[in-house]
Amino acid sequence: MAQNTATCENAQHVNGSSVETIPRLAHHVNDLLATADIRADGDRPWDIRINDARMYRRLAIGGLTGLGDAYVDQWWDCDAIDQFFDHALGARLGNRIPFDPRAAASYLFQKLWNFQRPGRSRRNAEAHYNLGNDLFERMLDHRMLYTCGYWKTAHTLDDAQEAKVELVCRKIGLREGQRVLDIGCGWGGFAKYAAERHGASVVAINVSDEQVRFATESCRGLPVEVRLQDYRQVNEPFDHIVSLGCMEHVGPKNYRQFMRTAHRCLRDGGLCLLHFIASRNSFPNTQDSEVLWIEKHIFPGAVLPSLKQIGAAIDGLFVIEDLHNFGSDYDPTLMAWFANFERGWPAIEQKYGPRFHRMWKYYLLMCAGAFRSRKYQLWQIVLSKEGVRGGYEAVR
Repeated sequence: MAQNTATCENAQHVNGSSVETIPRLAHHVNDLLATADIRADGDRPWDIRINDARMYRRLAIGGLTGLGDAYVDQWWDCDAIDQFFDHALGARLGNRIPFDPRAAASYLFQKLWNFQRPGRSRRNAEAHYNLGNDLFERMLDHRMLYTCGYWKTAHTLDDAQEAKVELVCRKIGLREGQRVLDIGCGWGGFAKYAAERHGASVVAINVSDEQVRFATESCRGLPVEVRLQDYRQVNEPFDHIVSLGCMEHVGPKNYRQFMRTAHRCLRDGGLCLLHFIASRNSFPNTQDSEVLWIEKHIFPGAVLPSLKQIGAAIDGLFVIEDLHNFGSDYDPTLMAWFANFERGWPAIEQKYGPRFHRMWKYYLLMCAGAFRSRKYQLWQIVLSKEGVRGGYEAVR
């Protein structure tokens, strides 16, 4: 592939590398990109523009984690990052890039220590969810739901999120007067919907104090109790349990404890619904290097489970009544969040700054491309303690 001018002009900027090294790195990286039908300085939306030749070294050594850092540093640009990642991840480009030693260290630390223990989990949550409600109010739907919408018949983000929470209520057979535990309640969107539309009594727990304050105010006057509480501390009976987007923060060392907590709190005959993003590979693995960038910059302590890991945690405790994968719906959800973020950015630009804008844009569009390529999935699992008599009727 032809060497671009920017590479030669900027070669002298690479610390610790000779000028001659850069063309070799550029040739190697360009060949890698070509396997995903991506060109450096091409003219298609998913092609990339090299602004600084150091980008080649960072990608070659740091993989997709380094690629994200290089983007935030303005070393490269792309008109459609979502399309770039659809191509890159669809071609499994990350598997062809040498593994970053820093990523290996991160995996080792996660393996040895529990980064989602109670005190650490609270700090992890606050690092992201306490960024500012002004950001999330501009990005999300009117219910402030920060999980995948359900787009089967929806045409707008509000409709898709309304359809999602209604789907959850129908899947657990929610009836008026029933008591529901909402683990990791976010800004209280599901709890408020379940109380308003279905007459449920909800206990909503969260470890982000900012989200708890917002949810408390949002649900004022409804039979909703919002608590600043870790799931491990709950020990009381509920007719149903719902967890939307919390498993990604639970961590491999805690999956079994999470399921044991759900089992002891779920009344006989009740249903538990888990809604979570999943990787096809069980942690730790070297094939999800782009997730390490998200864990580093966006969601500290986040780990995507696999179905194998969740299944092992469930083993002997629950009957799996229903498995529903609508991971492709995360693509339009993320694109809608990005469109909202861009529209609302001028009002918050002074507070967050241009570097944050590049980081957040990269995060949203990278994730959209990842789900579009179907590398990651969105699962809803319905669980019962002893099996539903006569069988569970799946809801779609």
